[in-house]
Amino acid sequence: MASIARACRIRNPAVFVCDMQEKFAKAIYEFPKLVSTSSKLLRATNTLNIPIYVTTQNRSKLGTVVPELQQHLTGPNIRADIDKTRFSMITPELDALLPSPAKGENPIDAILVGIETHICITQTTLDLLERGHRVYVLVDGVSSINAEERGIALARLRDAGAIVTTSESILFEILQDASHTHFREVTGLVKETKEETKEALEKLSRI
Repeated sequence: MASIARACRIRNPAVFVCDMQEKFAKAIYEFPKLVSTSSKLLRATNTLNIPIYVTTQNRSKLGTVVPELQQHLTGPNIRADIDKTRFSMITPELDALLPSPAKGENPIDAILVGIETHICITQTTLDLLERGHRVYVLVDGVSSINAEERGIALARLRDAGAIVTTSESILFEILQDASHTHFREVTGLVKETKEETKEALEKLSRI
C-alpha cells in the first residue's frame, strides 16, 4: 500500500457520489439533508470543473439518482456514471479511470458523499486508501438507515487514514484564496445554502 500523507492540503480533488437513489429516500436517516449537501457540492464542483464519479446500486431495482441531483450530473466533468452490485464504488471499471499512485501517478483527493456510511462509503474509502489516494468524507453528506452506524463508521475511517470534514470546509480549502477566479460564485453558493448547511450539520455532525 502506498504511503498516505494525512496532514496536507487538498491538491487534486474529485467528487464521488455514492448511490443517492430514489428507493433509499424514505429509509436513510436525514436523506433530504444529504441531498442538499450533495447538491451544493455538485454545483460548486461544476463551477470549479472538478471531476465527478457517480455510482448507483442495482439501478433496475433501486432506481436512478434522485432528480434533485441529476440536474447537476450532466456536465463535461462527469468522469463515470456506473451501475454496480459491488458495495464499493471502486469497481474494476471505475478503478481503470483513476490514476495509479503505485505507478507514480498523482493521487486524487476523493471527496465522498452518499450512502450507506458503514457499507458503501466505508468500503469505497478503504479501497481508495489502499490504492494510495487521499479521502475526505463529508460528515454532512453521508448517512445510513440506522443513524448510530454513522459515528462508528466515521471513527473507523478516521483511524484508517481518511479525513472527516464538512462541505463548507472542503470548498474553502479548494479555493485557498479570495483571489480565486471562482471565489464569488462559490461563496455566493455558500451564502445561498447557509440555512440548509446549518440544518444538515445540526443533525449529521453528531457522531
